[in-house]
Amino acid sequence: MASDLKEAGGLTRLFVNAALEPGAMVMLDEGQTHYLLHVLRAKADDRVLLFNGRDGEWQAQIATAGKRGIVLTVAGRTAPHADVPDLWLVFAPVKKTPSDYLAQKATELGISKLQPVFTRRTIVTRINDERLKANAVEAAEQSGRMTVPEIGAGLALDKLIAQWPQDRRLYFCDEGGDVSPLADAVRGASADKAAILTGPEGGFDPAERDMLRAQPFVVPVGLGPR
Repeated sequence: MASDLKEAGGLTRLFVNAALEPGAMVMLDEGQTHYLLHVLRAKADDRVLLFNGRDGEWQAQIATAGKRGIVLTVAGRTAPHADVPDLWLVFAPVKKTPSDYLAQKATELGISKLQPVFTRRTIVTRINDERLKANAVEAAEQSGRMTVPEIGAGLALDKLIAQWPQDRRLYFCDEGGDVSPLADAVRGASADKAAILTGPEGGFDPAERDMLRAQPFVVPVGLGPR
């Protein structure tokens, strides 16, 4: 008998790269197959929800489930596609806050791109892009979001600024100097093409702060008292 595969938040949602339309056949990847078969004990005719970041959310039914994988048949659309604001989070990785947690919360809050940046005081010098992506996918699946944030390759701060799109405002979280609170700086501003830059343990060094403040697209802001 067919049943809905449910988790704590409701019907199980999975992100797939396939096109979604009535009657489409979708084969799950190895990780998704293992999760459905061995964790949720899925069987033929069970139902899940699928989304791909462009076609909305669709209900699908398991057509076949076995050692060779799981194949789903797409039925009807349950929700239309919904974009998130074009807001990037540019972050220097910090040792005390795992990037896994950051990816999860940024995805839940609707960030459209996660961009790691390495500064002179950054202690964490490597980012596992695939792990960051996996955490973003999982957060999108569980939060009901229709898209997964883009994950940018980690860049040194000077290289990032050198190639920065001039039409995208960069709100620079500056812990020093006289700056307006972020909430005041964004009030009345367009929601399109913006980014927030956060620094490492110890903050940005003076040369980096001067370099950032000299850019026409940078808006220094504060996050309030520590």
